[in-house]
Amino acid sequence: MSAIRPRRLRETRALRRLTAETVLDAAHLVLPMFVRENAASPVPIASMPGVVQHTLGSLADAVADAAVSGIGGVMLFGVPATRDARGSGAVDPEGILNLATRVAVTAAAGALVVQTDLCLDEFTDHGHCGVLDERGRVDNDATVEVYASMAQAQAQAGSEVLGLSGMMDGQVTAVRAALDGAGHPDVALLAYSAKYASSLYGPFRDAVESTLIGDRRSYQLDPGNRREGLREALLDLAEGADMVMVKPAGWYLDVLANVAAVSDVPVWAYQVSGEYAMVEATAGQGWIDRRRAIVESVRAIHRAGADVVLTYWARELAGWIRTGDIE
Repeated sequence: MSAIRPRRLRETRALRRLTAETVLDAAHLVLPMFVRENAASPVPIASMPGVVQHTLGSLADAVADAAVSGIGGVMLFGVPATRDARGSGAVDPEGILNLATRVAVTAAAGALVVQTDLCLDEFTDHGHCGVLDERGRVDNDATVEVYASMAQAQAQAGSEVLGLSGMMDGQVTAVRAALDGAGHPDVALLAYSAKYASSLYGPFRDAVESTLIGDRRSYQLDPGNRREGLREALLDLAEGADMVMVKPAGWYLDVLANVAAVSDVPVWAYQVSGEYAMVEATAGQGWIDRRRAIVESVRAIHRAGADVVLTYWARELAGWIRTGDIE
C-alpha cells in the first residue's frame, strides 16, 4: 500500500485543528442588530428565533455583551415608528438609527466597531431602497443625494463603517465626497457590491417591518448572474470602497470566490436572515445538528474568501470559538 496517506492528518482532533486550512476567529464576525423606535421592551422576531428588535436600553446591554464576546463589530438597522416617501427619518439626527448609533458607540467603548446600514428601505413608506420618481421607479440620482445626507448624519452619530446596501450606481463616489466634505474622512465605506434579488430576505423584512410594494429586481442583481457580481464589485473598488460585500453568502459562494480573487480590500459576506431561519427551523425539528450546521456554514463562507462574515450567530459562535468547541 502506498506510503502516501492523507488520512494521517485527520486521525485525531488535535491534528485536525493543527492542520485546518480555515480557522474561525471571533474578531472577524459582525452581529446585525435591530432597534425599534418607542419599543417598551425587546420584541421577538417570529421568523428569526432568538433575534429581537431592541429598545435603546436593551441595545446598550447587548452591545456591551457583544464587546465582551470578542466579536469584531455590530451592524445596526433602525425600525422607525413612522415612514414617508423620502425616508426622512434616515437623515434626522434624532431618528432611531442615529440615536441607536450613539447608544452603541458608548456601550462598545471602543472594543468593537459600530457600523450602520445606509439604505432607505427601513424608512420609506413604499419599502424601496430609494426615492421614487413620478412613474414609481427608483430614481438613482435623487436617491444618491439622500444617501449623502444620510451618511453625514450617521458619521456625526459616531458610526465607523457605513454599509452602503442600496445598490445605487455611483453611491460610493457620492458618499465618499459628502463625508470628506463634512470633515469625516476617516469613516470607512462598506459597499454591498454583489447584492442579489434573493428569496432569502423574507425574515429580514419581518425584522424591519418592511412595507415593500413590488420588488427590487431593477436594482438588485439577478440570482443567475455570476459575472455581474464581479463587475459590480470592480466598479465599487474603482470608486474607492474600503470593503466590498457579497450578499447573500451561502448561496453565492462562487461569486464570493470570484470577488475575493481580485479584491485588494477586505471582502465581507452577509449570512442573511433566510439562511439563519432555515438552519434554526430544521434544527428545531431535530433533523440536523444545530451547532455543527452553524459552524460549517460560517466556515464555508470564510473558505470561499470572506474576510468578515455578518451572521446572526456571531455572539453564540464567538463563545464556541473561545471554548474550542467548534469541530
